[in-house]
Amino acid sequence: MRRRHVITAGAAAIGAAAWPSQLRAVELSAVEQANVKVVNDMCAAWVAPLDSTKLGALLANDCVFRASEMTPPKTGRATVLEFIEGIMDDVTHCEFEVADTFARGSIVAHERWDRFVRPTRESEWHVVGVFYVKDSLIAEWSDYIIA
Repeated sequence: MRRRHVITAGAAAIGAAAWPSQLRAVELSAVEQANVKVVNDMCAAWVAPLDSTKLGALLANDCVFRASEMTPPKTGRATVLEFIEGIMDDVTHCEFEVADTFARGSIVAHERWDRFVRPTRESEWHVVGVFYVKDSLIAEWSDYIIA
């Protein structure tokens, strides 16, 4: 009896792999494209020296930022910018490389590599960022470090 189940499961897997998929990537709506642009513009604003005005213009007044699953959230544009300025204090080069992006409605998620160069060390973080965009501003932003 087990052999028949194994053979049936194997045949089904081969058939599924050979069958042309009807799944297609969904085109982003105009709103989703605009939300992705807001998030990508924010990622592009992470340069050294940091232009807090440019970055802050993309954040809602009451935005919430979670720098990782291990840190408490920062709330409010001024608090978030102060936290980011602390991160960027001695950074001589910074780059956010976005590898993949997914968007549905107000939610934008992407996989990226964050690279920071400081006089004493370099660091790189593999991250998944999840953003809630409201009224063309980032209202919530959570980063999750990929181990």
